[in-house]
Amino acid sequence: MENKEEFMNQAIELASESVLKSYGGPFGAIVVKDGKIVGRGQNKVTSTKDPTAHAEVVAIRDACKNLNTFLLTDCDLYASCEPCPMCFGAIYWARIKRVYYSATQHTASHFGFNDGWIYHEVALPIENRQVQFIPLLPEQGDVPFKIWDTKQNRIEY
Repeated sequence: MENKEEFMNQAIELASESVLKSYGGPFGAIVVKDGKIVGRGQNKVTSTKDPTAHAEVVAIRDACKNLNTFLLTDCDLYASCEPCPMCFGAIYWARIKRVYYSATQHTASHFGFNDGWIYHEVALPIENRQVQFIPLLPEQGDVPFKIWDTKQNRIEY
């Protein structure tokens, strides 16, 4: 029988350890399948100099490696804090079934981890975003998709 609170406590412990050991921000996550932890992650953005090394992404990568798959359809994710937009995307791409979280994005924002501006940017028309998105060689961009479309032994996801 799963103990959701114990899994969440472990995610929170990973978050605390991340801060105490100077790995990165105060975030931890675990991936659980069939009542067993299959992936663990701590925020390691600053220690690895990798802006994508959020706890949820690290935990997803660990679970995928441990399970030898790129789909986590039968898994749950426990995050010490409500996932940011990047992690939200990774969760959906991994096809995780459920996400449990402890602190909210508002709590994170209070402590300087404000993701609200990213949510705002995504909703803006492309020409109004802070980061410029500039089409280049659009007539060639469909070539890899055409190759994909005709590949006989492709792996769908």
